Formats: sequence, structure tokens, C-alpha cells
Amino acid sequence: MAWDSSREVPWRRLVREWLLYVAIMAVVLVVVVDGDDRIGAVAGLLVSGPLYLAFGAVLAKFGYSRERLKRASRREPAAEPAPTTRPRPAPTRRTGGGRPRR
Repeated sequence: MAWDSSREVPWRRLVREWLLYVAIMAVVLVVVVDGDDRIGAVAGLLVSGPLYLAFGAVLAKFGYSRERLKRASRREPAAEPAPTTRPRPAPTRRTGGGRPRR
């Protein structure tokens, strides 16, 4: 899809997703990372916010939408078209030709 500046960016969804990510990663950092290294890890989390929001905004302007993907995966597969019935081929000698076997 092409860039469309009139497309809306779902800022609330993007911010909510980033906050959820920060909350989970903060818990992981408290458990995994030692004292002085935590400052750099927290700084990395805070820097990730603007980067995530900018990347999400650019994707939204190009037309990316997760709702569209959810709908596509929920949609049932297309029903198989009904098989068309072909007329039976004319009987041949090999298929019995309608005559009784000897």
C-alpha cells in the first residue's frame, strides 16, 4: 500500500501496547538484571517508547492494521465450489459397453 497522510494513527492502542510491554519488561529487569546495570536497562525501555510509537505511526500511514489481520484469520475458509457433474462418457469395449460379460 502507498503512504496516505489522511489515514488515522491508533495512538491509544500504540501507547497501551507499549505500556504493557514496559510493565512486563520492568518485572523481567528487576528479576534478571543486577544493580548498576538496571539504569541502562530502564533507559533503554524509556527510549523504546518513542521508537515504537514512531514505527507504529509509519506503519499505520502505510495502511497496516492488526484488526484487518484478525478479521482475516477469523474468517472461515471459502466454501469449496460444488463439483460440477460431468456427463458419463460413452461406453466403450474396455468398460463393458453395456454388454454382459462372457
